[in-house]
Amino acid sequence: MIILGGGIAFIWGLSTYIIETTSDEIYSEISDLPVTNTLIVLGASVHSDGKLSPILRDRVDTALEIYRSGRAKQFLLSGDNRRNDYDEVSAMKNYLLERDVPENLIFTDPAGLDTYDSMYRSDHVYKIPNAIIVTQKFHLPRTLFIAEGLGLDYIGFPAKERFYETENNLIRREKLANLKAVYEVLTKQTPKNMGEETPVGR
Repeated sequence: MIILGGGIAFIWGLSTYIIETTSDEIYSEISDLPVTNTLIVLGASVHSDGKLSPILRDRVDTALEIYRSGRAKQFLLSGDNRRNDYDEVSAMKNYLLERDVPENLIFTDPAGLDTYDSMYRSDHVYKIPNAIIVTQKFHLPRTLFIAEGLGLDYIGFPAKERFYETENNLIRREKLANLKAVYEVLTKQTPKNMGEETPVGR
């Protein structure tokens, strides 16, 4: 029982540490964002008909709002396309194209299978030195913790606020995922799916 209690306390303490150490890199107003070349939008689930889930739609809508404000010039959409019948990045790209974003400003990373892979590949494959990451508020601290651990000069902006049916489970998952993030940052392992370097501009 003591060990269990200690483990829970450690997980909560780690979560607090990650939130506090990344808070200065999270912006709440678009007008306060520095002008940056690239928006990185992290993937989430898509429906079988190719429509974005509410979580993913909010990420892309927020990134689109930042782009239209002039604070960023292009998109890197990073998500899961490991199966032919499941494609987060194409769904995001189509959503942006339908909203009149020029195709030459949309870059896709189909091997962003998790947060660490997305951050690692944004640097080593796409050569992005600085960026604005768009994801939900509960996901941003871990994402930025990984980015900082990889030496990346990234900042974050939270996707539009709403309550999702699965949010409580996602928040609990984040606390456990923080343990994995520490391991990933310490080991800096190369993702299995790397491919050739594809610089997307600076």
